[in-house]
Amino acid sequence: SSIFRLEGDDICSCRIAPQSLMETEDSTNDVAYWKQIADDLARLIQKANAPIFGIDIEGNVSEWNDKTETITGYSKTEAVGKPLVQTYIQPENRRSVQEVLQKALRGIETANFELPLLSKSGKRYTVLLNATTRRNNAGSVTGVVGVGQDISELKEAVAKSKQVAEDLGRLIETANAPIFGIDTKGKVTEWNATAARLLGFSKEQTIGKDLVKTFITEEFQQSVNEVLSLALMGKDTANFEIALFTKGGERREVLINATTRRGPNNEVTGVIGVGQDITQIRESAKEQERIADDLSRLIDSANAPIFGVDVDGMVTEWNRKAADMLGYTNEETMGKNLVQHFIQPENRDSVKRVLNRAMAGEEAANYEL
Repeated sequence: SSIFRLEGDDICSCRIAPQSLMETEDSTNDVAYWKQIADDLARLIQKANAPIFGIDIEGNVSEWNDKTETITGYSKTEAVGKPLVQTYIQPENRRSVQEVLQKALRGIETANFELPLLSKSGKRYTVLLNATTRRNNAGSVTGVVGVGQDISELKEAVAKSKQVAEDLGRLIETANAPIFGIDTKGKVTEWNATAARLLGFSKEQTIGKDLVKTFITEEFQQSVNEVLSLALMGKDTANFEIALFTKGGERREVLINATTRRGPNNEVTGVIGVGQDITQIRESAKEQERIADDLSRLIDSANAPIFGVDVDGMVTEWNRKAADMLGYTNEETMGKNLVQHFIQPENRDSVKRVLNRAMAGEEAANYEL
């Protein structure tokens, strides 16, 4: 049996034993098998839907797949042989990238490294990279291969979300309304500047404290717990009145909207409460009630007959002097038409005109009724 071998440009014929021929055929099959695997791997790398590149021990590009071409705008022909760091990495990031690649060339691999790439158009991309040492059959380092994931859009989305979160944080902190937040255990997680001014407790003094037990008056603790529990189950409550204690022991009335707070997976993470200090409103309302009560007593006890009618002429006020004078009790007159029931027929028209003018804003003095 004969096989051919190549020496320089000449093909030589040799005769070998049958056993040697079988071994040679097995070796040839092994070479073909491994060559097929290598070809498949090369195609996989080239067509992978992830940026893959390689460098040699000098830091020059040796691999540059289709996805890397798409991201950077540089073809494989343009990239191979160029120094990766100096050509495709932004100046401010070159040192950190160089350190990662040098480590890989020493056999120290790095996972999930954010690699900033500069495209042909000048656009910046961020690739999440695994830098893996490349070795030959003898185990010697021949370079680095990097397998990445383009996270540029994700980074932009995260940056925008971070900006929104920061804006929301500033809005909460500077809002002209008391705002607080609790976690699922009822511990304070938010406490803005207005809440601090209103109650006298700084943010540092409140964070981590139990909101209800520490800052809610005892008479409201149960009802506030119920509202917060509902919010933690996803049921918001609007315009709920609570009473809070200030650091000095004063009571403040606050109108609260309790809203469920959720995490990135829509899970409930706590409650955010936006309030309005209605202490002065409540005090004004009580003062008005007191004045109204005083006026009512004054009218009822006055030493002169006093009555009142609504816009339809129905009696709304009838004091004791009027009752004594005319003999009709307050209960007997309320809701009755004043003119039709209590004015003599010959005077009804003139009295009705006076009342109509008064309802139009023209008051009359010293009118004989």
